[in-house]
Amino acid sequence: MNANKALWEKGDFTRVAESMRGSGERLVDRLAITKGLKVLDLGCGDGTTAIPAARLGANVLGVDIASNLVDAGNRRAKEAGLENLSFQLGDASDLGELDDESFDLVVSIFGAMFAPKPFDVAKEMVRVTRPGGRIVMGNWIPGDPTLVAQILKISSAYSPPPPEGFVSPMTWGIADDVVERFAAAGVLEDKIACERDTFTFESPVPPAEFLELFRTYYGPTMNAFEAAEANGRADDLHRELVALFDEQNQSANDESTSIAATFLRVTVEV
Repeated sequence: MNANKALWEKGDFTRVAESMRGSGERLVDRLAITKGLKVLDLGCGDGTTAIPAARLGANVLGVDIASNLVDAGNRRAKEAGLENLSFQLGDASDLGELDDESFDLVVSIFGAMFAPKPFDVAKEMVRVTRPGGRIVMGNWIPGDPTLVAQILKISSAYSPPPPEGFVSPMTWGIADDVVERFAAAGVLEDKIACERDTFTFESPVPPAEFLELFRTYYGPTMNAFEAAEANGRADDLHRELVALFDEQNQSANDESTSIAATFLRVTVEV
């Protein structure tokens, strides 16, 4: 099986995504979406940004490599009565089932960054965007002191080394790498903008309980714990992550969690 597909079909990312809904809606509200706009949400999960975009009147296609997330997205769209939204399987590295220049806006928030072959990902996003359209990505930043970058950094210390030739998804959080990839796809450098932005995870449970959602349902964290358990280090990993979640929690209520995470927001004019 495709390793990326296996990673995101592991567990149930919808359980973590529930904590991301508010920030997803706020991000979409800033995209100037108008009725009838053709939008592709790439690496869409179960619709954290696709559903708000459809509610604003866009015609939205969500594409994800994980069949369980595609199914969950289609269920959510049906429950919301959004006939202008559908989800289908696809790989951000090869969108051969999608026509050239078929979308006004391509969005990928913490999605396409995890696909292998980043230059192919950039090329495909540019290919399916019409001239005059936009691409907007949200990518976690390597070494950033906030939540997700630190989860992945801590987890990597307990995991086996990646295979030879592996390109870290976190390189999508480096502006120079982003520019290089889209420039190779034919985009002029002055049409590529990168700025830091914030995404907040919000959950009505204490930080330690919120961490359990990642341990139980988030593929990268699940893999890290499996590797740590095999080496007798699961308790150490758990202690480090509990400390991280407690330290970063900004909620005034100890029984709830609100943690802001910094990401790189990329806007490309095609």
